[in-house]
Amino acid sequence: MIDLQLTDKTHDEERQGEALVIDAPEVHNGRKLYIESYGCQMNFADSEIVASILKDQGFETTGDYHEADVVFINTCSIRENAEQRVRNRLSQFSAEKRRNPKLVVGVLGCMAERLKSKFLEEEKLVDMVVGPDAYRDLPQLINQVEDGHKAINVLLSREETYADISPVRLNTNGITAFISIMRGCDNMCSFCVVPFTRGRERSRDPYSILAEAQGLFDKGYKEVTLLGQNVDSYKWKGADAEETAEIEVNFAQLLEKVALISPELRIRFSTSHPKDITDEVLYTIAKYDNICNYIHLPIQSGSSRVLELMNRTYTREWYINRVEAIRSIIPGCAISSDIIAGFCTETEEEHQETLSIMDYVGYDFAFTFSYSERPGTLAARKLADDIPEPVKKRRLAEILLKAQETSLMRLQQFVGKTVKILVEGTSKKSDLDLCGRNDQNAMVVFPATPGVKAGTYVNVYIDRCTSATLLGTIAVEVPEIV
Repeated sequence: MIDLQLTDKTHDEERQGEALVIDAPEVHNGRKLYIESYGCQMNFADSEIVASILKDQGFETTGDYHEADVVFINTCSIRENAEQRVRNRLSQFSAEKRRNPKLVVGVLGCMAERLKSKFLEEEKLVDMVVGPDAYRDLPQLINQVEDGHKAINVLLSREETYADISPVRLNTNGITAFISIMRGCDNMCSFCVVPFTRGRERSRDPYSILAEAQGLFDKGYKEVTLLGQNVDSYKWKGADAEETAEIEVNFAQLLEKVALISPELRIRFSTSHPKDITDEVLYTIAKYDNICNYIHLPIQSGSSRVLELMNRTYTREWYINRVEAIRSIIPGCAISSDIIAGFCTETEEEHQETLSIMDYVGYDFAFTFSYSERPGTLAARKLADDIPEPVKKRRLAEILLKAQETSLMRLQQFVGKTVKILVEGTSKKSDLDLCGRNDQNAMVVFPATPGVKAGTYVNVYIDRCTSATLLGTIAVEVPEIV
C-alpha cells in the first residue's frame, strides 16, 4: 500500500496490531482485558464496542498481554497477509497460555465464521470464536470458557447495529473519532468476503448517530468520520422523534443533520460506492463548509469488462460520470481510490485502462493491492486466479508509481497558498512540528508555534510538499484559503 497518511475506512498499516488501553472502570472485577485489532477502521470501531461491553462488566484494559486474564484479537479476512499475521500472533498467545493455563484467548471479527473450526478444534489456538454481530454475548461466552468449555457465537444478524452502546474511545487523540452508521454489505463484489463475514446491510437509526456525534462534540472532539461499507446506501425508516409519523432518512439527509450540530464540527465519511453516490449527497457537501471536500470512491479497475467480472455493477463510463459530477458540484474536492492489480483474466490492455483512468481522475490518494484470492468469494468459486505473481507485482508497481505521481501533482496545487487545518498533535517525525489535515484530507506539517495546540483550527501557508505531505508555516496574513 502506498505510504500516504490518510484517515479512512481502509487499512491503516501503522495501526495494525494496535493494542487498546482505556480508563479503568469505576467498579473493577479484578480481571484485565488485552485486545488488539487488525484490518479496516470498522474493526477498530468494533473493538471500541467490545471495550465498552466488557468495561461495564468490570474489566480493566492493559497494553501488556502477559498480565491479561482475557486476550482478544479482532481479525480481518480482506487480505491474505492479515490472516497470516493473526495466526503468528495467536501462536504467541498460545505460548503465554502454556505459562498461564487460566488465560482466555479469543478471536473476534471477520475471520471468526470462516476459520472457527480450525482455530477451536484442529489447531487448538483459541478458547472462543465470536463473530461481529455477537459481541453482546461476550460476558456469557467468557464465563463459559472459564467453566471449562469452548465457546462460539458466529451468528450473523439482520438487526444488530449496537446503536445503544456508547463506544469507549480507544487510543484516541480526543479530537477525531469514528462513528459507525451501518453494518454489513449487500454488494456482492466477487473478490470480497465482507457480505459473508459481516452479514447483510442494515442502517443504524439517525437519532443514536446524532446523539453520539453531539456527545463527542460536547467532549471536545472536532471531527467525526461516518463509517459504513457503503455509506451512500444508508437508509433508515421509522418513527420521527415525536413518534407521530413515519420518516425515511437517506445518507444526504443524515450528513446534513450531523453537519448542523455545529459549524465547528468537521464531518468526513467513508466509503462511497460509485453506483450509489448521488448528486443530492454532492450538493449537501457543497452546501456545508464543515463537510470536508474529500470523497473515497474506489474504482478497483479501469476496465468495464474487469469491473463486470468483479460484479461492481458500474462501468468505466459511469465512474467517469460520477467523477465529473464531483468536479462540477464540488470544485477542488479531493478523490481517493482503491485499485486492484492483476484481477482474474486481466489483460495488459485492461491494466493500461486502469493507468489511464488514474491519469484522468488524478487521485489525491490511492490504496493499491495485487489481487489475492479469498476463500468463499464468488471469484474463488468461479474464476481462475490466472495472472502470474511476477506480472501482478509489476502491474502493482506501475500503479503505485502512477499514484505517487498524481498525489504529488494534486499536492503541488496547494504550494504558495494558505489552507485551514485542524491540528491533531505533534508530527510523528519530530516533536518540534505539529500536524493536521486540511479540508481535502492532506496531511500538513508545520513548526510548533506558541498558543497553537491540538484541537484548534489554524491557517498554514504551504511553501513546499512531498508526494504525501504538505509543509508550511503558520500564516501571518491570511490570503484566500483553499
